[in-house]
Amino acid sequence: MTSLFPLPTAQSNVALQRTQGAGRLSVKLSSGQSRIDRLFQEGSARIRVPRVPPGSPLEAVLINTAGGLTGGDRMDWSFTAGEGASMTLATQACEKTYKAQGCSEAQIAVRLKLEPGSSMAWLPQETILFDRARLSRSIEVDMAAGSRLLMLEPVVFGRLAMQEAVTQGLFVDRWRIRLDGDLLHAEHLRLGPDIAGALGKAAVADGGLAMATLLLIAPDAEASLADVRNLVGQSGGASYVSVRLPASAGMETGKLLARIVAKDSYELRKVLVPLIRRLNPLGGMPKVWSI
Repeated sequence: MTSLFPLPTAQSNVALQRTQGAGRLSVKLSSGQSRIDRLFQEGSARIRVPRVPPGSPLEAVLINTAGGLTGGDRMDWSFTAGEGASMTLATQACEKTYKAQGCSEAQIAVRLKLEPGSSMAWLPQETILFDRARLSRSIEVDMAAGSRLLMLEPVVFGRLAMQEAVTQGLFVDRWRIRLDGDLLHAEHLRLGPDIAGALGKAAVADGGLAMATLLLIAPDAEASLADVRNLVGQSGGASYVSVRLPASAGMETGKLLARIVAKDSYELRKVLVPLIRRLNPLGGMPKVWSI
């Protein structure tokens, strides 16, 4: 059968369509409730706000209508919790990153801002990378003294139940978190091009295909350390450090950091779900998470 339209080949100079999306949401405290202040969305980015019980944090669901990302795609998310407001953020589904052409990369940029006395829980579902996927993600957070941040980022390299194997690709993850302008937490992870080889190393994942980083920055973070270590068990570890920064007028906060590794996404969720319930007492589990 002859196609009516020319199909791009490896040698073709045809520019393929790429996904672009941007979503911004700010939340304010009004009459004792966290409510939408400003909402903006364009391209493939959508933000939905389901109903929650009175007094609960505003819950926002992030959607990529393109159904996944590949090389050259870009998603930008920006969220602000106003003074005294609280919000929980989650993705509608796992964000899938597919095989990229050449050296092109999918890019995700996340910016979070927390005003004094605010609370934010960043709880996306797993990012799934397929073989030869290339993803670069950056997360920038600006916190004010007295605010509370819970962050979780789970990543899965292929779905074991579907017998998917990720051998080659690229995953770059850059975090920068500042409290009153001072750098409080920074990390830069790079896996690839030999992802299978890296995951097989004992110091990386020891053969596991799923991993997660969990971060809690709050004045009362130390009180959760024992429970977090108990829930993580043999799947990883957790640490705590007390932080006093000059720009915060001597105010003290705490940073609790946990790393979790599992053989697949199912085993990872068995650890993450109780952790979220323990560390997000006001918002609980986002409605979109399947358990």
